Amino acid sequence: MNRAPLFCDVALAQRIERVEAHLMAAAADAARLRRGDDVGFVMRVAGSVATFAEDGSPFNKIAGLGFAGVPDAAALDKIERAFAARGAPVQAEVSALADPAVGALLTARGYRLESFENVLGLALDGAYERASAPGIEVRAARDDEFDAWLDVVADGFAHPDGQGVPSHEDFPREVLVNAERDFATAGVVPYIALYDGTVAGGGSLRVADGVAQLTGAATAPAHRRRGVQTALLSARLADAAAHCDIAVVTTQPGSRSQQNVQRRGFDLLYTRAVLVRRIPPL
Repeated sequence: MNRAPLFCDVALAQRIERVEAHLMAAAADAARLRRGDDVGFVMRVAGSVATFAEDGSPFNKIAGLGFAGVPDAAALDKIERAFAARGAPVQAEVSALADPAVGALLTARGYRLESFENVLGLALDGAYERASAPGIEVRAARDDEFDAWLDVVADGFAHPDGQGVPSHEDFPREVLVNAERDFATAGVVPYIALYDGTVAGGGSLRVADGVAQLTGAATAPAHRRRGVQTALLSARLADAAAHCDIAVVTTQPGSRSQQNVQRRGFDLLYTRAVLVRRIPPL
């Protein structure tokens, strides 16, 4: 029987965006703990969060905006001053299902559209069996495997597949490694993939509010086209199915990552517009 595509209404989008905002806040808090200083911040605004972790971090953004009212000018002024004081632009990631007034407000304040990202979802309405090609083993990484997991994930992200719309962001290896450490502190579980006993790839999973967030996966260039990504996805879905009713993943539009998860049954739920305001440092 054909499966009906998963439909995303405003309520579901709000839940996904709330979970994403909570993760950004937890990751920024983890970065502040790791650094032991007051460089980072978490600021609440109209049901969303504005977060800064450190220079160049993927956690420097406003997430979850547009589902609990429109922020007032004073709140945005405060956030913009905080980013400017750190010499950083303000990046707001706004769902297509958010209140349209948010986009109008941000563009009126000088934010410009720089990119898009897609949010895809899969209903977890039953048990999922782990499936992998011969020779591939996927499991949650042990503590003594974390550094090896970090290495393969960083190497994989440093060599993107090149399909689809290029990302508007490019993170140095040190920044990526720090971000993955902060994710782990924030409750994201690393998964390691072995090919004939050799570390071949890694992924991660966070479970919150019935949502399984697939927070990235990468395969070492030497092990690509062997089914590593499929095995990483299968293992995480199998583990998440007992706790969640939906799995979500964020991809670049038209990327191989999007193609891979759609082959697994994920549907495109909505797109986020990435709006950026570049402010001269104070």
